[in-house]
Amino acid sequence: MDVKALLSAHPAWLAHLESLGGIDLALPDDLPSELLRLAVPHEDVNGVLAARPEPGSPQWWLAERCAHSLVSTMGDLDDPPPFQPLPELGPYFYVYVFLAALPHTRRYHRELGIPEEVTWATFADLGRNMAVHRKRHGTGGLHAPHWFMLHARGILYALGRLQFNRGTTGPRTAAAIEEAGVPVGPRRLALGVHVPDLYGPLTPEACDASFDRARRFFPRHFPQEDYQVMTCGSWLLDEQLARHLPADSNIVAFQRRFHPLHRFDNAETVPFVFGVDAADPARLPRRTRLERAVADHLASGGKWYGRIGWLRF
Repeated sequence: MDVKALLSAHPAWLAHLESLGGIDLALPDDLPSELLRLAVPHEDVNGVLAARPEPGSPQWWLAERCAHSLVSTMGDLDDPPPFQPLPELGPYFYVYVFLAALPHTRRYHRELGIPEEVTWATFADLGRNMAVHRKRHGTGGLHAPHWFMLHARGILYALGRLQFNRGTTGPRTAAAIEEAGVPVGPRRLALGVHVPDLYGPLTPEACDASFDRARRFFPRHFPQEDYQVMTCGSWLLDEQLARHLPADSNIVAFQRRFHPLHRFDNAETVPFVFGVDAADPARLPRRTRLERAVADHLASGGKWYGRIGWLRF
């Protein structure tokens, strides 16, 4: 297999990987136990083990460089080129990239004094994203491998029900926040707020606890980053949901925390809510209030969007 030919559609990424060279691709001795510790679903464990790349193979060459990309940008707010879907390499290729990088991430966490419980709660998103892949497609794999780059690079942290990533906000969002009287500064620092799937109800109490943890966590471990705001870009903030759901729903309560800004086109609502059932939009199930809201809105000719929202740090 010619991996460079596979990457020819992504020349900037290929140039980045080639400029780095490889890194020692050390994998855990007890791989099954490590996979279970990372919350990898049991039905995926055998598939991951069978997909282990062979040293010296083209897959090994690429995995060495992808892992080096993560390690060389550890903690940096500037992102490296994102990992691209490469189905030709099999559904579990990037699992090995992240397995090789995570010891370096653990060392970075320890240097910052980050508690082990936060480290492993954050890493468990690897297994969760594999469960999300199966929920959406009915097969094994890793959903959105570029997403876990944030975890592996020490950018994103799981703090209870919510996840938060260190970062900056775009100029349009920053200008709107500044107009509201909240300075974001020349670096436009903002904590991103994320709601992971497969983690139970989004209760106000659980969200309160996560926001409280974030307000203690980031000043303690990243004192050089002066966050004034948190931002969220999600289908959960589409104000149309409030027209279909009860006023006391968890989603509506979550929306009320944020000052809403602009909409954006979004294709995540239906697959997030329905998983594999989203394959036939005409036959969406209506088993829950949320499913009924989403399906009925589409059936009436409506469209779902995402929205950007912000709140004070």
